[in-house]
Amino acid sequence: MKFLGAESNTRQLKVARQIQKDLSEIFRNKGMAAFGGAMISVVHVRISPDLSIAHAWLSVFPSNKAQDVLKKIQGQTKGIRGELGRRVGKQLRIVPDLTFFLDDSLDYAERIEELLKT
Repeated sequence: MKFLGAESNTRQLKVARQIQKDLSEIFRNKGMAAFGGAMISVVHVRISPDLSIAHAWLSVFPSNKAQDVLKKIQGQTKGIRGELGRRVGKQLRIVPDLTFFLDDSLDYAERIEELLKT
């Protein structure tokens, strides 16, 4: 399936931004305690052309808890999708299926910086 890329349309971009904003609010409202004291940021969202599948990249701080937090979130995907549906139900006919990934770009940049110091 083809996802948001250079040839994406305006609707995909708008929907992806709205989902990113709403997911950020959902994670913020759940609080850090729900995820073992970790802070979660939704870095970016890509959505399929038919708006049925959304891939969300998350950044977790502290990064040593990232895998555990991702597993918790993946276990709660159905509930998170339900909450998202309550927020975007009036704008979207279909609430997209959610898939979560870890965004490790900050860890990668930190690693490069450490390598450059030596």
